[in-house]
Amino acid sequence: MTVNRASARYEGFGKEGRGSITTRSGVLEKQPYGFGTRFEGKPGTNPEELIAAAHAACFTMALSFGLARAGYAGDTLETSAAVTLDQIEGGFEIGKSALTLTAKVPGISADEFAKIAEEAEKNCPVSKLLDCEITLEHSLEN
Repeated sequence: MTVNRASARYEGFGKEGRGSITTRSGVLEKQPYGFGTRFEGKPGTNPEELIAAAHAACFTMALSFGLARAGYAGDTLETSAAVTLDQIEGGFEIGKSALTLTAKVPGISADEFAKIAEEAEKNCPVSKLLDCEITLEHSLEN
């Protein structure tokens, strides 16, 4: 079992407040976030961007291991994730994470690739964590 940690600090409240996020690894060190970075495209990060990064990374690693278990030697997997924050009555919710994958896997059929990719999408730990619609669009380059 591994335990990873991050922390957030927020000074002030509401739109005027400003926050920062720090990860144990130091990859993020007092990275700014707030209303402007979340809703107005200002420099900094936001929770949905971090979830998108985590989902893309987790899924891509799960797919890599699935392909290796099936006997394929790697070339390239590239995944982007688009996490949607929807306004609902009473607040907001993350409604969707859309994964888009481009892959180069020598010797694999499109059907086998799709099967392994869909299995990775369903079973990567971040997919299991998210309580939202998850879609996977993929293309295989030969």
